[in-house]
Parts: sequence; structure tokens; C-alpha cells
Amino acid sequence: MSDSEMNGGVALAEPSPTFTQLADEIDAGAMDVKSPPSLEVNVHKPTPFTFDLGNLLANDSNPLPSDVDENTLAATARDAAQALINQLLSTCEIKSTPDGVHLVLPAATTPLPREKPIPAEKPPTKWELFAKKKGIKDKRREGKTVYNEESGEWVPKWGYKGKNKDAENEWLVEVDAKKERETGEAHDQRSDGRKERKEKVRRNERKQRANERNSRKTG
Repeated sequence: MSDSEMNGGVALAEPSPTFTQLADEIDAGAMDVKSPPSLEVNVHKPTPFTFDLGNLLANDSNPLPSDVDENTLAATARDAAQALINQLLSTCEIKSTPDGVHLVLPAATTPLPREKPIPAEKPPTKWELFAKKKGIKDKRREGKTVYNEESGEWVPKWGYKGKNKDAENEWLVEVDAKKERETGEAHDQRSDGRKERKEKVRRNERKQRANERNSRKTG
């Protein structure tokens, strides 16, 4: 039997709906999207909500029914969120900035637990224990600048235009008589100071290179 033959007869295909019929069904609302019913903006509860706006928290002390289901939980959460938004918009200051409009939240009133435990206090070092036993106080660290009374400015203690170079610019310096007696020759206090300072720099650089070599060997 062919596809078109049934019970000794011929089966005719159902006619396709015409354009006019489709248009009529659409006009009748066949393709209308039904929007959910609008929910109430004002939330009323037997026991009013309490808020902690600093933490964006709404507390609902109304009891839930014993046979609570997902729909009831969703409706309760929605009411709490709506009440929180209403409270924020009605009590918080609204400011407009170049980044947009925002609310100024008050200080939080609900203490929240720490995310991580409080760090353990570090044990004192051997020097700290010794200093405490001997009554040694920490030496107050001085800054890197010093006031120059002659120029009336703050200048660095060392380095470029440092205070330690003042003696090199003096027009009159004291002669080190003891040093001249020991060496048997005259000395220039200015040049001696420059030589001593440069030698200290070279000595520090040699120590630094030696420390770097030792650290590479031990590492």
C-alpha cells in the first residue's frame, strides 16, 4: 500500500494554513508574551524589618510556616530585598559623581567575624630580649637631612651637596699639628678629607662585592 492509500481509499494531506489564517491567529494573541504580574513595591509584615544598611543587611524575624516550600522561600527573600532597597533609597544620601550616582552608606552596626584568624604575635628576637633585660631603649632614627644654619635650608647629610663636605669649602681650615709631626710633612685638610671619603666609598664597595660572592657560594 502506498503512503496515500488507506482502507481502499486515498488519504489526502491536510491543507496548510494560509497566510491570512496565520495573520488572524497572531492578531488573536497566539504569539503574545505574557508578562508576569507586577509585585507590590511596599512590603508589609506583621513584625517590621530591622536593617543594618552599612552591611546591606535586612533582618526578618517573622516565622516561616512549617510546610515551607521553594516558592515561599523565594517570595520571602524577594520581600526582604525589596524592603532593603526601599530603606536605602529613603534614608541614605544620594550623591552624583563623574563615575555615576551612588548611595552613601552609614557605618555598619553588626559585627562580622574575621575571614582569617588573628595572626599570632611574633616572638621577640634575642636582641629585643637582651635590650629589655638591660633597659636599652631603641635609638631614635634621625632623618637623612640636616638644617644648614648658614644657608637656611635643609641639606642632605651625605652625598651631593651634603653637610659632610662643608669643611672642603671652607676658606680657612685648622692645621692638624699632630699629624704633621708624625709624618714630617704638611697636609691639606681639604684634600685629605676628600681622599678619606673616597676611600670609604671604595671600601664599602669592596665589602658589598665580597658579600655578594659569599651569598652566591652559600646559595
